Amino acid sequence: MFKSLDPLLHSELRLAVMSLLLDTEEADFVYLKEQTKATAGNLSVQLDKLSAAGYITVAKTFSGKKPRTVCRITSEGFAAFEQYVEALKTYLVHDKK
Repeated sequence: MFKSLDPLLHSELRLAVMSLLLDTEEADFVYLKEQTKATAGNLSVQLDKLSAAGYITVAKTFSGKKPRTVCRITSEGFAAFEQYVEALKTYLVHDKK
């Protein structure tokens, strides 16, 4: 039986952001933009969606006089990502009886 895929994580860009954040303690906006090759506007919108869902935290700070946006995955986001991967496996590996 196929499990339902989290529509929030099923977006290519949001999934890429979550994957990157799993591998790092934190990632700033510039790093995420470079790694995903997203436009600043699109990335910003997708980060807002992940943040609103409680999957990531977004902190706006300053590095000297330059603004810096730092993202971190939350425990809720980590759990959602794990559930997404498990659900995805039901589409990839299933009984052929």
